[in-house]
Amino acid sequence: MKNQTINVIGFIGLGVMGNSMSKNLLKNKKWSVIVKDLNQSKEEDLQNHGAIIASDIKEVFDKSDVIITCLPGGSYVNEMYFGKQDMISVIKPNKYIVDMSTSQPDLMVKLNINIKKKNSFFADAPIAKTRQAAIDGTLAIMVGSDLNTYKHLLPVFNLIGEDIMHCGDVGSGQLTKIMNNMILFETVVALSEAANIAEKYGMSVEKLFNNITKCSGDSFALKNHGLKSIAKDNFPSPAFSSEYALKDLSYALELGNKLKVKLPGAETAERLLQTSIERGDKDLYFPVIKKYLK
Repeated sequence: MKNQTINVIGFIGLGVMGNSMSKNLLKNKKWSVIVKDLNQSKEEDLQNHGAIIASDIKEVFDKSDVIITCLPGGSYVNEMYFGKQDMISVIKPNKYIVDMSTSQPDLMVKLNINIKKKNSFFADAPIAKTRQAAIDGTLAIMVGSDLNTYKHLLPVFNLIGEDIMHCGDVGSGQLTKIMNNMILFETVVALSEAANIAEKYGMSVEKLFNNITKCSGDSFALKNHGLKSIAKDNFPSPAFSSEYALKDLSYALELGNKLKVKLPGAETAERLLQTSIERGDKDLYFPVIKKYLK
């Protein structure tokens, strides 16, 4: 039953991104949104915007036509579906399950196989861009699924993102996200190196970076991580932390090891992230690695 109306969307995980994504989903009055999070205050915030708070995760799966999970990483996703919570066992037919966490592609394939056995449908759809993009509903969403599932979920994705990509089969969304983040982390290392050289030379880092926005070294990372964070030595919390960055990078390194591909740039970023965590900066915005190149 591929064309059933979406009446209820369930959202599990109301963190930095999930909170704003849920609020944007509430803008469509044709469906209701039921939410669940470990943090009660986050649930109540969504309730104040019109969401329904579920009594437990199982209620989200029971009552929703589309169930979205946005969790801190693959270990949390695996625990929810295959661990003690065992949500895979409660999935009913004709449900659409979407994981928007950043997780391992192989885990997504495993989920898809098991969800298909329940006569339901699955998409991995990790997100990219900034916290402000989550607020504005302009996230990038990388979707791995069959084409019919992608088309069915597109009205949902359109409320939370503007750059929505059908990457291919299940797992390809996560692969795209993991490679994106690997490139980003390595670019932030290069920006940090350039900033440290500019400081030693006596040139304003902000001026250097503004100049480079007009040159071939321009990038999203330069405009956002470079100018807004590295140039100002501004590494706030909460944000996308060193701890989260290292978790995402570990998935790329796992893939490199599995596929026997050397990743010296990623290994450099890994060492810097590990150092920042060991020195007490695990919760700070990950461009804090600039401090550990000196």
